[in-house]
Amino acid sequence: MNETLKVIRNRRSIKKYQAKEIADSELQAILEAAIYAPNSRNQQKWHFTVIQGKKIIDRLVETIKENIMNSNIEFLKQRANTPGYHTFHNAPAVIMISGDEKAPFIQIDCGAAAENIALAAESMNIGSNLMTSPELLFASPKVKEQKKELGIPDGYCHMCTVVLGYKDGPAPDTPPRSKDVINYIK
Repeated sequence: MNETLKVIRNRRSIKKYQAKEIADSELQAILEAAIYAPNSRNQQKWHFTVIQGKKIIDRLVETIKENIMNSNIEFLKQRANTPGYHTFHNAPAVIMISGDEKAPFIQIDCGAAAENIALAAESMNIGSNLMTSPELLFASPKVKEQKKELGIPDGYCHMCTVVLGYKDGPAPDTPPRSKDVINYIK
């Protein structure tokens, strides 16, 4: 099996990270992979907000938790009430991916960039987790302030978030994959 296929098969959603910051050179290589993702008409209408530093990440988690508790999403409320809850699993790096609200196929474009981030990270033995619940950071009347603080351009909205960090322990086992979701027409 070639190296690319090995990386794809080995990538897991990691939920336990070392506190150590990711090296700048590795982070830059991962972001470079993100901007090389395929995107509709090469419009590149995405934006990447890289957040590092425990204080700011923890403050974002508190805002997300507050917004979760004010939502009607019961399973998230239960999760947010568990001891040790941390939206980003205490990862030392958070990449919020936003996209131009008017760009066609922007969700697909941002999803492809997120996958490139995750695969590039895995190729360097850096853990990742793709998540959408951080969208609740923007679920309050302070949405414009939050976007401005995070440098998200006007007219852009959160699409997904990828957290990154050096893995703290072994990756989880591969869950079974269903092969009956594929059909061939020749």
